[in-house]
Amino acid sequence: MLDPQQRFGFERGSGPAFLQRWAVTTVGVLVAAHVVRGLSYDSFGGLLVASLLLGALNAFLRPLLLLFSLPLIVASFGLWVLVINALLLYLVGAVVKSFHVAGFWPAFWGSVVISLVTLFGHLALGMSRFRATIVRPSVEPGPRRRPPPGDGPVIDV
Repeated sequence: MLDPQQRFGFERGSGPAFLQRWAVTTVGVLVAAHVVRGLSYDSFGGLLVASLLLGALNAFLRPLLLLFSLPLIVASFGLWVLVINALLLYLVGAVVKSFHVAGFWPAFWGSVVISLVTLFGHLALGMSRFRATIVRPSVEPGPRRRPPPGDGPVIDV
């Protein structure tokens, strides 16, 4: 059973996980707006709303788009996912009036920048779902013992 902190999206000792992810996404959108020509915002509030909407679309609409376009994703070796990300960013630019996306290619490159910034931000903050553990087999000290003859596997030919 989940404890109440896990159930409501809080990580122990680090505040709400949602706010952390939103902050990382906001930094990604901010970097993309300054790096990619064709992405801009009028006010910081518009940037916050755009990053919030982008996070909501990524959480709810993106999985459906990925599911319905699975044959295209497989046929393009995963590159179609970049097109889906660009379309979602373009949709955010169409909905949020103080966040501007000039066309598909600025949305494409902006989504690439946002993806990279959020990837490295989540890794730096320890928010990644990917974990790697190295398990070394325990070695008992002392000489290696061979099993007595007759205790090995039997192979019938």
